[in-house]
Amino acid sequence: MSPELDRFQYLLLMAGCIAITLPLELVLGARVYRRPLRLLRALLVTALVFSIWDVIAIGNGLWTYSALFTTGVELPFGLPLEELVFFLAIPLCGVLTYEAVGRVLRFVRLCLDRRRPPSSTRREADQDA
Repeated sequence: MSPELDRFQYLLLMAGCIAITLPLELVLGARVYRRPLRLLRALLVTALVFSIWDVIAIGNGLWTYSALFTTGVELPFGLPLEELVFFLAIPLCGVLTYEAVGRVLRFVRLCLDRRRPPSSTRREADQDA
């Protein structure tokens, strides 16, 4: 990547994560974006808790962020913009993945249930054996 784009690497990585998980909504029907208030509540709690944690860690010198790979935009209390984006993007990807896996598992269970004989037939077959 060129040096001019290096400072956007963190943000580009978060955009890539969201782009990669977008098909979970569109193709598998995760229905995460269709419930915006529920999503917002989940993301805000996560972003708030981890932002506070990060601000405390930065303030105590426990970690820093590379000026080479971040934009330099700082939010209040010295929180890099990229960290807030991380605290929103990664939980969003996690919720999308969780909901998509749940939809796939429900579909598989439905398919398996359709292949099974009714429970009365199974009991009769068990008694005959």
